Amino acid sequence: MTTVPIAYQIRACLGDVLRTKLRQGRSEFLAAARHDCRGTQQAVLNRLLALNEQSDFSRQHGLRAGLSVREYQSRVPVIDYEYLRPWIDRVREGDHGALLGPQNRLLMFAMTSGTTAQSKYIPVTSQFLSDYRTGWQRWGVRMYDLFPQLRNLNLVQMTSSHRKSVSAGGIPCGNISGLVASMQGPLVRSLYTIPAGVAEVEQSELKMRMVLTLAATDPHVGVLITANPSTVLQLLESLQDDPERLIRDVRDGLEREVGVAGAAGRRLRRRLRPNRTRARQLERLLSAAGSLRARELWPQLCALAVWTGGSAGAYLQRLRELCDGIAVCDHGLHASEGRMTVPLEANCSSGLLELSTHFFEFIPQRDADSASPQVLTAEQLVEGEEYLVLLTTSSGLVRYNIRDVVRCTGHYGDTPLLEFLHKGAHISSITGEKLAESQVVQAVQVAESEVGLQTAQFTLTPEWGDTPGYTLYVETRGVVQSPAEIHRFSDAVERNLCASNEEYREKLGSGRLRRLRVQQLPPTAWRQLRASRLQRSGGSEEQYKHPCLVPDPDFQKVFLKFCGLTPSQAEALQSEPAA
Repeated sequence: MTTVPIAYQIRACLGDVLRTKLRQGRSEFLAAARHDCRGTQQAVLNRLLALNEQSDFSRQHGLRAGLSVREYQSRVPVIDYEYLRPWIDRVREGDHGALLGPQNRLLMFAMTSGTTAQSKYIPVTSQFLSDYRTGWQRWGVRMYDLFPQLRNLNLVQMTSSHRKSVSAGGIPCGNISGLVASMQGPLVRSLYTIPAGVAEVEQSELKMRMVLTLAATDPHVGVLITANPSTVLQLLESLQDDPERLIRDVRDGLEREVGVAGAAGRRLRRRLRPNRTRARQLERLLSAAGSLRARELWPQLCALAVWTGGSAGAYLQRLRELCDGIAVCDHGLHASEGRMTVPLEANCSSGLLELSTHFFEFIPQRDADSASPQVLTAEQLVEGEEYLVLLTTSSGLVRYNIRDVVRCTGHYGDTPLLEFLHKGAHISSITGEKLAESQVVQAVQVAESEVGLQTAQFTLTPEWGDTPGYTLYVETRGVVQSPAEIHRFSDAVERNLCASNEEYREKLGSGRLRRLRVQQLPPTAWRQLRASRLQRSGGSEEQYKHPCLVPDPDFQKVFLKFCGLTPSQAEALQSEPAA
């Protein structure tokens, strides 16, 4: 059994005091969710309206504290980022009063991709950061209750810089996780194996090497945390693919590779000094087992904390293979725009609505394209129904359609439990079939199990032709699959799509859609697509969500333009459907 260092024991005792206070706050949150969803949400709305009441946006729209929900809805339409862009642009130029109240201090802009070529800049204020942290604390204290051994263990969390650029008004722009990491106090910072300075490393490959080296050097890791499970998968597969390089990096150190300035850089260099003792331990592990796996590297690892809903579910089977017996815990539906759910248990993608920090409204998915959609408040949701989420937050977002589609999976008292399905934009309908990304992910997962074929990445996209249809572009694990195997896989995916989408089955049966095509792609194509999308959006590696459904009939041109494929290579992407 691994001996617990004295410093960790002292830290655990100090942490117990903090966690006792956090448990009290979580209990109050759960009590409000159980007994007073409507009243809590009205109080939150009043608080948010008062916070930004003196902004130009609020004055122009007649927003003030004390409005009822109905009055509020009558004064502002359901909006998107383009509606807010002129106001946010003024804030970026330094006119914070355009959108924010005088007491609502702006800290940064979270950058994320938008529906146009331009990035979205989401204001992050001091109050929003407090709300953001509160949600994480509620989730975190539950993790310590589920896994008591975490008291004496460390966390590996991957973040990105909050200072990728600076606005015209002098405000940093980047990733909110980097801001949180940079503001941690000494006690909290000591919990994290990866120093905050790693977020400032710009080269993605070097950053991953540093993360893996730092994590491998620490035998007291209890949880791996990041937003996208593909990031954890990349980390763990690096252990499998090139363990010798990892051992070499641990033995020789990577301190000379650190280009981060200031105190953060000095701390990072200290942590990346040569560690020959740990390198010898890793060599013995590799010699005994023939590979380096998470279980051997971190014997006390008890959980992976990642998104599990929507397209993220495509990675979970492979993660569980690499981490047999380790719990997979969803840390909730959250984005740069706000935190929406807090899961209550492990191994569950559904979470309780974060009702005490943001004000929420919902549009039934069936009304998504309506000019006058029905809009519901949280306590009105029905189990089993699907909804688009509208956010009102302390950062100035008002009735903001984030375009996330969720399903109500039940209730905790009178507050809904929600499961993320897909982004609203991730629905394809070329003949009225309304194929959703969640249906694609499920169909591919079931087909993999039926056929015995594993994919590393996949994307389904519509394509025009004499008869339009869909092509599934895949990168398979291991050897290139034979045409017969690909045809079997294509049949299985198509059969499962038909089972989950009646319109798709009907359109296919009537000949309005052609049979599904499956085409293998080299891994370089996906890497280049990922790099190009991140470069255009200004987002971070951890934020990147691989699109399992791209409703763009010109997707081949996307590969040709952004992935460096030649015209002949693009032509070769065509493949015939199964018989």
